[in-house]
Amino acid sequence: MVRDLVAAVEPHDPQEAAHQAWMLEWIGSGAQLFRLEKPSTPPQHLAVYAILIDEPTRSIMIVDHLLAQAWLFPGGHVDDLEDPRVTALREVAEELQITPGFHPEFGDAPFFVTVTQTRGADSHTDVTLWFVFQADRQAFITPDLREFRDVRWVPIDERAWV
Repeated sequence: MVRDLVAAVEPHDPQEAAHQAWMLEWIGSGAQLFRLEKPSTPPQHLAVYAILIDEPTRSIMIVDHLLAQAWLFPGGHVDDLEDPRVTALREVAEELQITPGFHPEFGDAPFFVTVTQTRGADSHTDVTLWFVFQADRQAFITPDLREFRDVRWVPIDERAWV
C-alpha cells in the first residue's frame, strides 16, 4: 500500500524524483517503515503533511510548530501499519479539531514526497507523503497548543511568508 502511494506520485522536479527513488528503494529493502518509539526509532520513518487549501481566498494554512521551531504544515508520524491517508486525516483532527475532505482536484493520493532530516537533539529522517485537503479558513479551529505556537492562513500567491 505505501509503495503504491509513493510510486503513483508524478515528481515535480529532479529532487523529488530522487526522493521518490530513495523511498521506493527503502520500502523495497524491508526496513521498518513506521516509528516504533518516540522520538527517533527507527532513525528514518514515515510521516505525513496536510496542505489545507481555502480555494475562495487562495490561501493555505501553516502552523508554528513548537518542537521544530519552524512554520510548517500540520502533520505527523504514521503509526505502525496505518494507511498514510488515515494518518493525514487523524493528524488534522487531533491537531486542529477539524475534519476537512481531501481536495477534489488531488483526491486521496499524495501530491508529492520528500525525505527530510529533522532538527534538534533527536534528529531523524522523516520520509514524508504530502496530502492536499479542501478547507474553509472561516471554520472554527482549535489548535493543539502543546504542538503549535500559532496557526496562520497565508496567500498562495505571495512568497513573503516563506
